[in-house]
Amino acid sequence: MSPELQRFRQTLRSHAERHTRRIALWGDQLKLDYATLYAEVVYRQQRLRDEQVSVIALALDNGVEAMLWDLAALFEGLACVTLPPFFSPTQRAHCLEQSQAERVVAEPELAAELLAAGYEKNGEFWHRTFTGPNRMPAGTAKLTFTSGTTGTPKGVCLSAESLLRVARELDHASKPADPQHHLALLPLAILLENLGCYAALYAGATLSVPSQKSLGIQGASGVDTPRLLACLASRAPESLILVPQLLQILVSAAEQKAFAPHKLRFAAVGGARVSESLLHRAKSVGLAVYEGYGLSECASVVCLNRPDAQRPGSVGKPLPHIQIRLAEDGEVLIKGSTLLGYLGDAPFAEAWWPSGDLGEFDADGFLYLKGRKKHQFVTSYGRNVNPEWVEAELTQRRHIAQAFVYGEALPRNHALLWPHRPDCTDAELTAAVAEANETLPDYAQVHRWTRLPHPFTAANGLLTANGRPRRDAIVALYRVQLTESAHFEESAS
Repeated sequence: MSPELQRFRQTLRSHAERHTRRIALWGDQLKLDYATLYAEVVYRQQRLRDEQVSVIALALDNGVEAMLWDLAALFEGLACVTLPPFFSPTQRAHCLEQSQAERVVAEPELAAELLAAGYEKNGEFWHRTFTGPNRMPAGTAKLTFTSGTTGTPKGVCLSAESLLRVARELDHASKPADPQHHLALLPLAILLENLGCYAALYAGATLSVPSQKSLGIQGASGVDTPRLLACLASRAPESLILVPQLLQILVSAAEQKAFAPHKLRFAAVGGARVSESLLHRAKSVGLAVYEGYGLSECASVVCLNRPDAQRPGSVGKPLPHIQIRLAEDGEVLIKGSTLLGYLGDAPFAEAWWPSGDLGEFDADGFLYLKGRKKHQFVTSYGRNVNPEWVEAELTQRRHIAQAFVYGEALPRNHALLWPHRPDCTDAELTAAVAEANETLPDYAQVHRWTRLPHPFTAANGLLTANGRPRRDAIVALYRVQLTESAHFEESAS
């Protein structure tokens, strides 16, 4: 057992002995104290030991059971495959096949899918036998699949040592705010949320794990805002992990007095670029928001703003165990907590991980991201533009739900826009574009835009399963609109 794993287990045991009645897990209906949590994890470890397998997959909605099985697999030394609820059946089948998951714990509605994939139900587990060599590097504790830019998810193999060091540093980073109740908004299969939950347990806090249905979160990007706000009001969490879309919802709700942010002591936001204007709006309504940066290949979080070291617009300073340097072209290179390797590939043996992100440091060591290296386009005037930067400014306005910006070899940048509401007028979109342009230098501003006939979705092949645009597919489909002057409207700039 690795030192970090021993430390985490001993911490939970200590909470169980010293804070016996403190609530550890709070699901839709069930609450468990720390003593019961520890006993239940030990029981599940024995159940996994009896199965005599090395790989287990969890296809569960957020809840007490999902967290207990996750911890049991971690402490038992199994490789745990986590399957996000927004993956398609084809993607789930691919993950199970590639990982050779011999046991699966899954929601009842996945029964037909698992039968079709060759599994049989026996008690709480779905069983399947695999032959052939193990495709994971030795020491894999968590196998998280990232869809990247293609439809076929790629397996990232991580050690318990790397995962739990990050979780411990997240706990330390939030200590000045002292949150005692964390609510998991994102699926537990998302590595960032998974580690946030470990951090809450490290702290001995209450961990709320309501189902995604209870939260009103549907798939990768659908949100029933009234249901979400009602859940937050009833639970009153003191810490959250947010993606920019959820931060936008909470800020807008707070501005309309539909959400009271005063209870929230620490809200980490990551997963995509956050516009400075949204961060300023969050601050003005009293939301304690701390932007961070990470990637699955480096066990999620590598940089984070925190209560005692914050610089809006940056993604914070590297965590203490992480080293970051910049390549000659500005690419962010990361050392510490890197992956063991990709599933099926040779183990990763290099010291530094090339992130693919461009960045720069200020004089005080705060990191600022400048977009993806491979997504950068060059205008006909020779100016480099990272579209994610511009897209973040657009989508974090009131009216724009989705934006795609293109300007390769063009004199003017063009945006494809999808509004939040079908009754949103072109005049409102024009105003939102103009507002975003005020924050951008002239070479990065949106000069033309087209209203999309349909949103980008995973189903139509224009989004990855985790909500990122498939840039090549979008350009191929909308090339005429993006490059011909007959198909644009001038924005008010």
